[in-house]
Amino acid sequence: MSQQRHAVFPAGRQALYEINRYSAAIRSGDLLFVSGQVGSREDGSPEPDFAKQVQLAFDNLNAVLDAAGCRFDDVVDVTTFHTDPQAQWDTLKAIREKEIGDAPYPNWTAVGVNWLAGFDFEIKVIARIPSA
Repeated sequence: MSQQRHAVFPAGRQALYEINRYSAAIRSGDLLFVSGQVGSREDGSPEPDFAKQVQLAFDNLNAVLDAAGCRFDDVVDVTTFHTDPQAQWDTLKAIREKEIGDAPYPNWTAVGVNWLAGFDFEIKVIARIPSA
């Protein structure tokens, strides 16, 4: 028997997902697969300040997790994308340490890329949805 996927959207951002034709997250069973989140402002444009862009990406991620009844503590796998990992790492590390909580930490894979549609950082996660 197959499980149907269920789309999850944070409040106030559905139009951006509709324009680009993807879901913020898909719930399948007790897992939540969150699409890459970037530091976009309400209108979808990139936040130009890198530290603020990273924080906004985490804020956007947390809004998606919250919409599914999750927190970052429920995240089991993280993938981040960076346009200049070496130059950006110290800024990211400070924000990351504040956001990820206590051990045990989730898996984390960081990937250097050369294009993120005008952004410099993107984060996608898989979370286990807590039991009701």
